[in-house]
Amino acid sequence: MKLKILDGKNENKGEKDLPKQFSEPVRPDLIKKAVLVIQANNRQAYGSAPDAGQRHSSYVSKRRSSYRTTYGIGQSRTPRKVMSRRGTRFNWVGATVPQTVGGRRAHPPKADKIWDQKMNRKERRKAIRSALSASMDKELVGKKHKVPDTYPYIIAASLEDASKTKDVKLALEQLGLSKELTRCEVKTIRPGRGTMRGRKYRKKVGPLIVVSKECKLSKAGKNVPGVEVVEVGQLNAESLAPGTEPGRLVLFTDKSLEVMEKEKLFM
Repeated sequence: MKLKILDGKNENKGEKDLPKQFSEPVRPDLIKKAVLVIQANNRQAYGSAPDAGQRHSSYVSKRRSSYRTTYGIGQSRTPRKVMSRRGTRFNWVGATVPQTVGGRRAHPPKADKIWDQKMNRKERRKAIRSALSASMDKELVGKKHKVPDTYPYIIAASLEDASKTKDVKLALEQLGLSKELTRCEVKTIRPGRGTMRGRKYRKKVGPLIVVSKECKLSKAGKNVPGVEVVEVGQLNAESLAPGTEPGRLVLFTDKSLEVMEKEKLFM
């Protein structure tokens, strides 16, 4: 498949054949599996303290002759703490057991649970190649993104030297992605408890720019809403198919495709 090379001013700079990594059939099932493995391995272990809800004495005697006994007063045998006392009469409150306020949880999450998953190397590389093929399918990409009529195309390597965010944004608008950038600027408030946990807003996923190496564009493109810049050697199934759905709008620089072809990445 031969694509046009466009610079930041939307001028044609030639044509280039895509590497053979883009000739893989699209496999949504394999892509989904690869993304879920990445997400599982990035999951942080969490759990409650082993002694949570059990850091106090809640022993109450059940013997007839004991001083602090509950024998003979029609009281259930729930473990209790003494809150107050007057003579031989006590005011208790339930503790420790799961059905009491402030008691332990019956089956809390365990911090030692292993979330890691494994995937075969050949299978993982095949999933990446499949996601690469999906990113060049205009019909598939158009279901989630506002793609221009000229898509798919390759961008010139000169864009890797863009050091300012406004230059990157202007170049993307010149390449016909103004509607896509407008779509990515919209953010909504997340429903539920996530609003209190540092993830209040839900943002749109926009174009992915693939560069050949660490460059000025890597830093300048971060501030454009929805845009992500990744080195070609760091590509994975999640960056190419966020949310397990193949067909992300991806812009490759011509140098990044040369690196992919020369080093035979993902083969």
